[in-house]
Amino acid sequence: MNIFGISINHNTAPIELREALHLNNEEIDQFIPSIRRDLLGEGVVISTCNRTEIFGFPRDLRTRAEDIRDYLLKFKPIENVENHHFEYFFSCSAIKHLFNVAGGIDSLIVGDSQILGQVKDAFEYSENLNFASSVLRRIFDTASKVGKRAIKETRIGEGAISVSYAAVQVVEKILAYLDKKTALVIGAGETGELAAIHLRDKGVTNIVISNRTLSKAEALAKKIDGEIIPFETFHHHLHEFDIIISATSSENFLITTEHVKEMQKRRKGMPTVMMDIAIPRDIDPAVRKFDNVFYHDMDSLQIIVEQNLKARKDEIPKVDKIIIEEMANLFSWYNALGVVPTIKAFRDFFEEIRQDELGKIRNKVSDEDYMKLEDMSRRLMGRILHNPTIKLRELANGKSDEQVLKNHVVVLKELFSLKSEDE
Repeated sequence: MNIFGISINHNTAPIELREALHLNNEEIDQFIPSIRRDLLGEGVVISTCNRTEIFGFPRDLRTRAEDIRDYLLKFKPIENVENHHFEYFFSCSAIKHLFNVAGGIDSLIVGDSQILGQVKDAFEYSENLNFASSVLRRIFDTASKVGKRAIKETRIGEGAISVSYAAVQVVEKILAYLDKKTALVIGAGETGELAAIHLRDKGVTNIVISNRTLSKAEALAKKIDGEIIPFETFHHHLHEFDIIISATSSENFLITTEHVKEMQKRRKGMPTVMMDIAIPRDIDPAVRKFDNVFYHDMDSLQIIVEQNLKARKDEIPKVDKIIIEEMANLFSWYNALGVVPTIKAFRDFFEEIRQDELGKIRNKVSDEDYMKLEDMSRRLMGRILHNPTIKLRELANGKSDEQVLKNHVVVLKELFSLKSEDE
């Protein structure tokens, strides 16, 4: 399977590089037609808060995974990126990595099932842009199956925490008496919503939501019994909050050093925890220079990540077993595709003979006898062709090496002068 993959992720690169190579939907809309024209016949782009990955089938057999990396860096030029910031995959390793991601064992927070939905959304996005065919659909359907089996058949997701929960845990380690604190959550998407819910569950009673779309802010505020402030004016209210968690899809900083400087003047030395769990980041990391400002981003969650991994490490081999099983099924299906045209040509050859011989006696027997002969000849042909068809499918499904399969196909074609449709 000539599929390539590249990845820059939380294991390979710091947050500065990950956010620089993050692709939003508008950028993906531009990137896919371009790379489809020049490099990949089909593919999928996955870009989330912790990874940007590209999988695809190349147009040219000389294409390398590094060519896909270079194409991405040409589309989004950045400085200080090096070869070791990327992982490269081909064929089995590409499928294995994708299944690791979908199964939740390559996530920053092991067992976090949010990535499964993101993988499915990425494929659908490619499909809507006519960048995915039936083979890629089968691959991503199997990835989805891996994720669902991991959740159902193992405990990898049982009690697993999300990035939002980890962020709230960091807040809890810094501030005491959360029930007496005020919190602002910027962004009402899935990540922001989870952060707000976890703050409420930790005892924070004064939670305010701010979001570009007012209706979403109102819905979330109602859900947690909180309040809202207009997105356009939240900067003027920063001094009112002990906790600020931001999780939007903004391409630029929403909170700058100037905003925080003014905030600190009005807070008069009261500490503020600022958790930025967005990629690209919403808060200028330079705000950490201010006294009593405890700034954290995704890379600050390492301690929580390690605790989560320790709790779930015994489940990882079980997910690995599911991945290996589904990889075997996928490659059996894929290998069988190559022999399908030959099988079809083989059966068509005998069907043509059957129809020809039936045609010769059509006017020499009664309709009733003709129907009996037709039925008998169909069953006879089915029995004759059954064993050769099964044998070819078994060979294609990995019951022998590739050369043995090729030899059988060549002999069959030579003996019966077969030509499949693709030829």
